Amino acid sequence: MNPFRSTSARFHKKLLTKTMAIGVILALMGTACLIQLANVQLVNGKSMAQAAAQSRTITVTLKASRGKIMDTNGSILAQSVERYTIIGNPEEAQAFTPTTCTKQTGDNCHQIDGKPVGATGAAAVARLLAPVLDMDATELGAMLSGTGQYAVLKKDVTPAVKRKISKLNLGGIVYAELSNERIYSNGTLMGALLGGVDSEGKGVAGIEQMENKTLTGEDGYQVYQQGNNGVEIPGTMTESKDAVNGSDITLTIDHDVQWYVEKVLRDSCEKYSSPWGIAVVQDTQTGDILALADSDEIEAGSDQAKLTVSRAVGETFEPGSIGKVFTMSGMIQLGLHQASDKFTVPDHITVNGQTYSDATTHGDEHWTLAGILEQSSNVGMIIAGEKMSNEQRYDFIRKFGVGQDNGLGFPGESDGLLYSSDQWDLRTQNTVLFGQAYTTNALQLTNAVAVIANKGVKKPQRIIKTISDAEGHSEEQKPEGEATRVIDEQVASQVMNAMESVSDHYSQFVKVDGYRVAAKSGTAEVAGADGRLSSIISDYSAIIPADNPRFIVTVVLKDPQGGFGGLTAGPVTAEIGEFLMQKYEVPASSPRTDAIPVTW
Repeated sequence: MNPFRSTSARFHKKLLTKTMAIGVILALMGTACLIQLANVQLVNGKSMAQAAAQSRTITVTLKASRGKIMDTNGSILAQSVERYTIIGNPEEAQAFTPTTCTKQTGDNCHQIDGKPVGATGAAAVARLLAPVLDMDATELGAMLSGTGQYAVLKKDVTPAVKRKISKLNLGGIVYAELSNERIYSNGTLMGALLGGVDSEGKGVAGIEQMENKTLTGEDGYQVYQQGNNGVEIPGTMTESKDAVNGSDITLTIDHDVQWYVEKVLRDSCEKYSSPWGIAVVQDTQTGDILALADSDEIEAGSDQAKLTVSRAVGETFEPGSIGKVFTMSGMIQLGLHQASDKFTVPDHITVNGQTYSDATTHGDEHWTLAGILEQSSNVGMIIAGEKMSNEQRYDFIRKFGVGQDNGLGFPGESDGLLYSSDQWDLRTQNTVLFGQAYTTNALQLTNAVAVIANKGVKKPQRIIKTISDAEGHSEEQKPEGEATRVIDEQVASQVMNAMESVSDHYSQFVKVDGYRVAAKSGTAEVAGADGRLSSIISDYSAIIPADNPRFIVTVVLKDPQGGFGGLTAGPVTAEIGEFLMQKYEVPASSPRTDAIPVTW
């Protein structure tokens, strides 16, 4: 037997055995792979594909734009502009490795000023992003080094910056969410009156809050799959809903009139050393508010604007002698007097143990009721109102709108304070005759005087002119409430006549050349910082032109140097009136020929 052949046979036998064993193992492995493949494709394939698709599926919110606020002529006062919130994915950022730029990569690479990034992970992302966002790279790196997949990096980014970020090839790591920034075009013009919005775009003060529901749109959304670069995979959108923008609001406010009135107020506060002033301009025929101003300089949309109620809306005060217009109207309407009735008026009087005095010392004067209004005599009003019951005094003050909601709906607006007559003490029952012991605001006071201009009819005021939806459909807004008759036309005519005599009385200081004016001044003591009656309110309300009423102008000044309303608030009213006559090209007045005598 050949030993070599025996050894060779054993070797081939072992090799065959090993080969067969390996073949069996490979066969088993192949079978397992086939089984797994069949399991994936035939059994779990659908569910695994769905899971993969679900992991790539996102819902993107489509932000609705907030509606614009415009003046009566279409000038934009507030609008939302396209802005973006930049979002980072910390997990993806920390796994980021920059791609070196070569001829083969083209623009799909990362570099800074033509040089390699020089880092990886969140630090690399921060280095690329910092110059575009104008932020510190270290700060950005820290924001991207946290946990989770969502980190706000910067808000209110412009579309131009968003486009630059898109060119950084950081898809899936950094992306932009559409948002809106509220822009106010005129700085402090109507600052507190417009108010502002919070970080979520919700109106929180002023007109922004008052009309928030109208201005707010409805967000939409899109559901689609995104690739590794964060871009939508074409054809994968499964659901979508368009955003509906908020409606635009057009105010009755005239930008030019508002600007001029605010300027005049600020100049007048400086001239008379007054801490603040308020002014209202109202269209007599429509009840539209053309200007609602105060002297406070507050940036619209600022934190201060969001925390401050416009003084023109929220400030209340005793109207002082302007209130004599309401009680005189009541006396004539009740048939107790005519404007031509004659009275002998001393400078002081005592009733039920209470003494009342006029502002100046004088002897017994022979004044008609019209003369009592012209001279603004407190004593004369008490004498003339002797037969007017407390209930009647209360009713006429209230009928003119004092102490009532005017229907405009301003946040923070005060209705003033008018106690019912059964709560009046012995002094209050007489001081109400000359505009004290109750409070009002500038809007109420203006509309009350407008009753005389409108021949005895109280019309509702309006500040929202039209609302236009996202599709451009515009709807005229009617004022809240109905017109109501307060006094007869002939009564209003008598009071208007007497008010024109008041204006003539002040003509040396208060006049609008070429135009007749009917007016009433007021001065009232109010509580000062010390809690005592150490401050005054000076106010003046005018109807212009008196022979063809177009506008009511009311001015209120706090603690002006110069005292009486006719000498301080009066000239300011005239300055505004002159501007209105020129702007609206109102025809000059005809001469006055029917003045009711003021003395006898």
